[in-house]
Amino acid sequence: MPPVVALPPFPYPGYASGVTPSRLAAIIVPAMPSLSAGARSRTLLEAAVLPLILGSTVVLAKLALAHLGPLTLAASRYALAALILLPFAARQRDATQWSRGVWIRFTAMGISFYVIANGSLFLGLKLIPATTAALLLSLVPLLVLFMSVLWLREVPSFLQALAVVICIGGSVLFFSQGVTSGEPAGIVIVAIGLLGNAAFTIMGRDIARAGAIDTVSLTAVPLAIGAAILLPIALIVEGLPRFSPQGWSIVVVLALLNTLGAYLLYNHVLRVLTAIELTVLLNLTPLVTAGWAWLALGSRLSGRQLAGMLVVLASVSMIQLQRPDER
Repeated sequence: MPPVVALPPFPYPGYASGVTPSRLAAIIVPAMPSLSAGARSRTLLEAAVLPLILGSTVVLAKLALAHLGPLTLAASRYALAALILLPFAARQRDATQWSRGVWIRFTAMGISFYVIANGSLFLGLKLIPATTAALLLSLVPLLVLFMSVLWLREVPSFLQALAVVICIGGSVLFFSQGVTSGEPAGIVIVAIGLLGNAAFTIMGRDIARAGAIDTVSLTAVPLAIGAAILLPIALIVEGLPRFSPQGWSIVVVLALLNTLGAYLLYNHVLRVLTAIELTVLLNLTPLVTAGWAWLALGSRLSGRQLAGMLVVLASVSMIQLQRPDER
């Protein structure tokens, strides 16, 4: 069985872990023959765009929150992405043969990731800096590790357990200078969403390991279900959104570039790069977020916060990059 790929802890379609590189690549085009060193270098440059895109997600969301409610923002982003992606899922031949259990799992995935995880993320962004939110999102693999032990009976290695301890130390260092008023509540809200994030990953991995569901459907159907549930909730809680060219422009960018664009680019570069190479690049995303936040929001990290973030990202890489035969 091909190795399981742990996709990065950032909200975009294709996130569900457990999808093998060959299955991901087959969505777009057949596998390419081995490439020259020059072509591989170009692919590495293309892959370097992914952290730039994903790192801008929470910064763009932070900007959009000045014009739209957090639930409206999340619901609109994923509804637009679902409308674009669903026609491709409808072309899959086995969709009519899914059991009731598969639909229940899809619904649970849609609620956990798009309603709970991303609804909490955008709510929390009203109270915490974008960089702090990105750091919290980078902790999802730790939660996945714990939940894998309980749900999938996957036993962590000593190195992974050590990485958890290092990660906790890095988090303590990041927050050691204290937080401002309102930030504790925002951190708690986003932390609740992390549980939904991790649950989504575990459920996606569980389905993907069985190999019965194509990757497009595994992405599009929970996305559509989550958006369909979140839209009426946003209308009830926040009312009809006011028209704001700036706010809705950001929604379109988040849906097309940060959701579908990142998904397609991920699949494109995975035809050439290994999952480990791509994981290393994507673990730079919180650092990229810090850069975007500095440029767009004027937010700066202290030396201690930057050191804590580097420790956290290094420990997350230790968890994600260990080969299955080393566990």
